[in-house]
Amino acid sequence: MLQFNVALGSGILFTYPEISTIAGVQGLIVYALSSALPLLVFGFLGPIIRRKCPEGFVLTEWTRQRYGAITALYLSLLTLITLFLYMVAELSALQQIINALTGLNGLWAVIVQCIVTTIYTSLGGFRISFITDNIQGAMVVGLLILGVIVVGVETHIDKSLVQSSDLLGASLLGWQLIYILPVAILTNDFFISGFWLRTFASKTDKDLLVGTSIATVAVAIILTLVGTTGLLAAWTGAWPGDPPQAGSIAFFLLLEQLPAWVVGIVVVMTVSLSTAAFDSLQSAMVSTGSNDLFRNKLNLWWIRLAVVLMIFPVAVVALKSPSVLQIYLISDLISASSIPVLVVGLSSKCYWWRGFEVIAGGLGGLLTVFIFGTIYYGNAQEGARLMLLEQSLYVDDWSAFGKHVLPITVLYGTDRNKGAFVAAPLGGLLWGCGAFALRVGLQWAVARARGQRFDAFNRPPTGPSLYLGTTERASDDEDREPVASAKSPSNTGRLL
Repeated sequence: MLQFNVALGSGILFTYPEISTIAGVQGLIVYALSSALPLLVFGFLGPIIRRKCPEGFVLTEWTRQRYGAITALYLSLLTLITLFLYMVAELSALQQIINALTGLNGLWAVIVQCIVTTIYTSLGGFRISFITDNIQGAMVVGLLILGVIVVGVETHIDKSLVQSSDLLGASLLGWQLIYILPVAILTNDFFISGFWLRTFASKTDKDLLVGTSIATVAVAIILTLVGTTGLLAAWTGAWPGDPPQAGSIAFFLLLEQLPAWVVGIVVVMTVSLSTAAFDSLQSAMVSTGSNDLFRNKLNLWWIRLAVVLMIFPVAVVALKSPSVLQIYLISDLISASSIPVLVVGLSSKCYWWRGFEVIAGGLGGLLTVFIFGTIYYGNAQEGARLMLLEQSLYVDDWSAFGKHVLPITVLYGTDRNKGAFVAAPLGGLLWGCGAFALRVGLQWAVARARGQRFDAFNRPPTGPSLYLGTTERASDDEDREPVASAKSPSNTGRLL
């Protein structure tokens, strides 16, 4: 249930119905599975990382152990940026939904949610977030079941619109999304500290695998049901309407045909989803800031105060939602270029992979997007615009093959954005390999010039755990609580 809540937010009421109106059933299934299946990665990779970093509680702690402090700070910066953007999106979605459903000013709902979640997460930390997630998750499931029953009874489909809508057939975009969405969502999930907090907090590996499996099934079902409202809106004539409306509001157009009390249910479900997601993001930002930036040496209340102060710019940016979607895509692009070169170090056979390759690969992936855009368009300015993903997905070319995430409104703009999401991960890996060759070459030259032994391919010594002086993590039969503080390790990983 915990992983389930982090994976959902009120923004799903915009994005999944919209993909249904654009890519039909094929796009909806791909999007739902692409959002749900990456949760299983935490069930399989989580035990590996927990064994390598027994007392960690966020991914950046393993990164510090494996690649060194500089690489960990680099990843921490990307993580905090991603968390900030997700908080912005959550508040923006909540405001728009309250405005659309009630006609009231959604700003007040945003303010109340920020105050309430800040208070209880500050007092109880991420443990209280775990408790509220279970309560809110149960509410969402109950309300969703009730909503499905109501929609099934009250919605009347026009069969002539089903065939004319072309939403049942396959499309080029639907096939493209099979690559676009998994790459973007999976890599971006690595930056969500809330997933890692719950991964490390699992008492046993079996609990973790069972939890992520249940969450995967639940998330896939819920997202598919929510996305189906876009299909129903098209097949009942509620969408596109007259004048034509954007697919992002298909869910709300369908609601207009349902009894008024259904709107109340949706409002409660929205607030529950938004609160569950937002408090997890706040807890994740506190944990990441405290551990990664200050090594838990700064009083936790100063970190929580910083997060409280961060709420103000988050709320301000959320009120300017039209630009948020573009920022989301930039976040996806960063993760697509950075995560592939990072996870190479999970293999013990790649012990020679260093932090230098991770940083060079991540930055090089973004540079590759610029080079790709410049060559594709023959214009450096257009190459730079491709890095910023300024075009939304309605242009017929292949330059963007490979992009995603929450904001489906931007997801279908230009195909050049799809090319960016091929260039980013592949370019990142190529730049990482180039950085590896450069580092090894320089180390060999220096060793030869100084008459020293060349040791770039020597296996690192297997030292004790960074925290407790042990090499084994708790067995699956022992209870394991997440560690909220850590000693500064003396044997961190190497940048070079």
